[in-house]
Amino acid sequence: MLVVGSINADLVVTVGRLPQPGETVSGGSFARHGGGKGANQAVAAARAGATVRFVGAVGDDDLGQAAVAELEAEGIDASGVERRGDAATGVAAIVVDADGENQIAVAPGANALVSPGAAGRAAERLSAQDVLLMNLELGDEALLAAVSAAPGRVIVNPAPARSLPDAVLARGPLLTPNEGEALALSGEGDDPEASARVLAARTGAAVVVTLGADGVLVCLDGTVERLPAPEVEVVDTTGAGDVFSGTLAAGLADGLELRDAALRAVAAATAAAGRSGARG
Repeated sequence: MLVVGSINADLVVTVGRLPQPGETVSGGSFARHGGGKGANQAVAAARAGATVRFVGAVGDDDLGQAAVAELEAEGIDASGVERRGDAATGVAAIVVDADGENQIAVAPGANALVSPGAAGRAAERLSAQDVLLMNLELGDEALLAAVSAAPGRVIVNPAPARSLPDAVLARGPLLTPNEGEALALSGEGDDPEASARVLAARTGAAVVVTLGADGVLVCLDGTVERLPAPEVEVVDTTGAGDVFSGTLAAGLADGLELRDAALRAVAAATAAAGRSGARG
């Protein structure tokens, strides 16, 4: 399978509670982790047993070298990662509180410069049985190039939420938004089930909406089913959605039916929330 997406260095401060606007909360601990939605999803897919290629971009800097090395250490083919001299590696500044809730600010850096040519050429190499997984932490041109060239199943994690180009919707991708993203994309108030139906009507494909501790909604062939999540003591919710999307894609690439792939992905995402860091 192929993942085209973002790759960041996550700079994480863990504190007792999240700061209010203008407030400083001290006494925290610091750690640096590999991050970026695309890279997180690629790692999750690889850990779920998929053979993964990754296309993205980093700066020509120490953070970029470390980010690529981390992917390669997971067994991911990162030969498609561009090293850019005109931008820094993307960075996410993350604050996590004692309940595992977080605040995140991202400087995308080189992620905004992933070339459409590289994305399209990588997608062309896929077979009809392969899966392409993408997110929205990169530009529309790269997104369109990959989606248009992929011969098989396309999964788009529409995060951060923004309007999807008509050409992407027409390709019939499987969408994997969280509840807030689904509401923002559909305009359906506060009803995630209605949002899932609206989005499925737009794409003509299945939609899976993640609900955090409440599990997921799977909208398939006009029917919406809620799949519960196991209970876990939450440590850090950062990246749990990425684990879900990556594990879901790996399951589909392995030939699982959508419901079975979603159940496995819910279990993986729940376990990830019980560990520190976007990749656990």
